[in-house]
Amino acid sequence: MSNLDAQLCASSSDPEQANSAQSPSGLAIISLSASVALISRLPPALAALLAHLPGIALALLLSSLGALPSPIFLLLLVSFSAALLAWLWRLPIWWRYINLCFLPLVGMTLYLQSSPGGIDANWFLAAFLLLLLTSFGAIKTRVPLYLSSARAAEALALRLPEQGRLIDLGCGLGGPLARIHTLRPDVHLAGIEAAPLNWLISKLRLFFSGARADIRLGSIWQADLSAYDVVYAYLSPAPMSRLWAKARQEMKSGSVLISNTFAIPDVDADEIVELGDLSHARLLIWRL
Repeated sequence: MSNLDAQLCASSSDPEQANSAQSPSGLAIISLSASVALISRLPPALAALLAHLPGIALALLLSSLGALPSPIFLLLLVSFSAALLAWLWRLPIWWRYINLCFLPLVGMTLYLQSSPGGIDANWFLAAFLLLLLTSFGAIKTRVPLYLSSARAAEALALRLPEQGRLIDLGCGLGGPLARIHTLRPDVHLAGIEAAPLNWLISKLRLFFSGARADIRLGSIWQADLSAYDVVYAYLSPAPMSRLWAKARQEMKSGSVLISNTFAIPDVDADEIVELGDLSHARLLIWRL
């Protein structure tokens, strides 16, 4: 039963609590709980985008009433309201900062572009190419670049047996693997990454650290999971059901599948580790 269902059941069985729930503050709490429950089912990027709508609606309302605030005021109004909603909806912390800064940065860019001299168009091309190289395949796989915290890597290191083998599916810039090598130089590490620039950075990072690491460029669906004691993934909600099917088919008995933050639909984790980092991430662990 969800927290919202529990609140509704309690209010219906207790007249005093029911009256409290019908008060403005009680209704506000229930409405907030309902919105958080609804938003939690959406991809974080979509939720962050939707958080801009109330601010945009308020800006349009002010304009329709004859009030014409400055463009800077309107940008800040939408940005602050979007950041506030991202916080109330408990989105990861980076989405709160993105919502706060995105529109002001766009406005500043447009202003600089229209000023004498402007911004060289080549900078926009360079930014696009950088985004393409670091997020290649994200549209198709619906897996953006998420960076694991040092606490996640430390928790992974604790769960590796002596001379154990770990693969990071979508290893990004190689941060977790580099941290695990520092803590557990005895283990064998592997990673697979679809974005070319991320793969190159990760490969060089692990090579110069002296780690025994096999970093490959390609799709996570090409990786054979049968040789690993721990399979780690920080993906998105979209591929988790498919990952579970692949893990059950390929992973050996006694091995462990660990997902950062994202659950497998309709499959309860055997263990959940709260990391207590800035992103409020957690590790969900399934033993095969």
